[in-house]
Amino acid sequence: MQFTRRNFVKTLATGTAALAACPHVLAEKAAPRDLRGTKFNLDLDYLPVSFSGKHRLATAINGSLPGPTLRWREGDEVSLRVTNHLAEDSSIHWHGIILPTEMDGVPGLSFPGIRPGESFDYRFGLKQSGTYWYHSHSGFQEQTGLYGAIVVEPRNGDSDGADRDHVIMLSDWTDENPAAVYARLKKLSHYYNFNERTFSDLWRDIKRSGVSTTWAERAMWNEMRMSDSDIADVTGYAYTYLMNGAAPDPGWIGSFAAGETVKLRFINGSAMSIFDVRIPGLEMTVVAADGQDVEPVTVDEFRIGTAETYDVLVRPNSEMPYTLFTQSIDRSGYARGTLTPDPTLTGKVPPMDPAPILGHEDMGMGMDHMAHMIHSEGNNLPQRTHQHHAMSEAPAGLGSTAEIIHAPSEYGPHVDMRVDSPVSGIADPGIGLRHHPRWHGRTVLTYSMLRNRYPTIDRRDPSREVQLHLTGNMSRYMWSFDGIKYADAQPIQLEYGERVRFHLVNDTMMTHPIHLHGMWSELETGEPQYIPRKHTILVQPGKTASYLVSADALGRWAYHCHLQYHMMGMMREVRVT
Repeated sequence: MQFTRRNFVKTLATGTAALAACPHVLAEKAAPRDLRGTKFNLDLDYLPVSFSGKHRLATAINGSLPGPTLRWREGDEVSLRVTNHLAEDSSIHWHGIILPTEMDGVPGLSFPGIRPGESFDYRFGLKQSGTYWYHSHSGFQEQTGLYGAIVVEPRNGDSDGADRDHVIMLSDWTDENPAAVYARLKKLSHYYNFNERTFSDLWRDIKRSGVSTTWAERAMWNEMRMSDSDIADVTGYAYTYLMNGAAPDPGWIGSFAAGETVKLRFINGSAMSIFDVRIPGLEMTVVAADGQDVEPVTVDEFRIGTAETYDVLVRPNSEMPYTLFTQSIDRSGYARGTLTPDPTLTGKVPPMDPAPILGHEDMGMGMDHMAHMIHSEGNNLPQRTHQHHAMSEAPAGLGSTAEIIHAPSEYGPHVDMRVDSPVSGIADPGIGLRHHPRWHGRTVLTYSMLRNRYPTIDRRDPSREVQLHLTGNMSRYMWSFDGIKYADAQPIQLEYGERVRFHLVNDTMMTHPIHLHGMWSELETGEPQYIPRKHTILVQPGKTASYLVSADALGRWAYHCHLQYHMMGMMREVRVT
């Protein structure tokens, strides 16, 4: 079934009716548990929950939210019977797992979906190890609870030397119907933004920068009908942030014993949230990104985009509780847990950092010039664009230096911004993690610090480049690639066996996590001999990222922004023939 507007609206209506009618509801919430082996039964059903004091219905897997952690072993073949007890079609996508296209679980591309009362049998071999996750790829079911963790254990045992292993699944929960959330964003995109600038902010900026500079900057934002505080579409006003299904109060509890090395497998299973992770008093050694081993790198903090995973090792040096603190990118809320030798002891919650403000570099501009405003023919919305074909500035080894070209499809009321001189964001920690005095002396992970633990397998140079622009109109809440929404777009055609560079240019002020199904995205970080392999790439506002893809998987694959309310527009089919 094609993912058209009509089908999308129909899916929303069906889901709303299902939550009201609820013909088959599980009686009580169960704690997530580990399932091991090669054969599994997963039941999708409704589940009463209360995360904020309000009683709501979630969609759950085997009676828990998150669903059970599936522990597999590299080299095995697994079979999973997924039975749909919901009142609407459903699906399960195995995020980051390399498998045949017909097992990928994307309705309309790899299979028709699982109808109410029916089952679907997934079967595939495991060609990898590491931390991954699974989730519904139907409607808003991921937002309402259909997700869980996957741990694929190495065939020859874990080489990291950890004494204990904890999965840390981060997610966001809303008491609102997701259809209502999306409808509000379409009518008023900043509905959930409570960090708009105030008079006190204006007075502070005048004292710091002077009247003329402050006035010019405010005028620029007003002309563009944009806000420099638009960091996240859905904020803590609507969301309760969860860690392993636990709300911040009391939070999740994990144990350790003195002298142990503990592996924490962080998974961002949220619908719309990007988190910054730190453990006050503990350094974290990153040993894997998106399930793939990397050379250990020790940091104090890292950003985890929607759908990304990171494995870190920690070594508690005293018998005291430590707080796992994961604040949202816009600082409107947090999830938290405690790593403790005594379950009666919990760690202190640190204060959240100040809400970040978008600047010139987040708009693809240098600090020394302002935006060039134009009016497209027949369009009353002002748009910013380049006056020349800019070159993507990338240090040696960072991939594309191709000419940035804005296609004709990017001009019109559906696109309200185009960057003029984007640069690579690979070495930039990102908005809220840079240019702040509280980060003095604190090491924050960047993509440029990731180095695969093993040599690059495919060392061919790419034969061609696919340049894609991440585009949108924030005020109208329209998202797309190259100004073309998914329903109107042609597939990206790859030839089996070819090596291609994907060069992404973010023409928006939002941070987008871009996910390619079925194949690895080999991120160009400046070290071509040890390229890190990822399944999801965060592309920062006004910046670029490039990665290499070996088209080694025949079939039809989804390629999209993993922010759920962006996905229906900012999506393409990648077809390998």
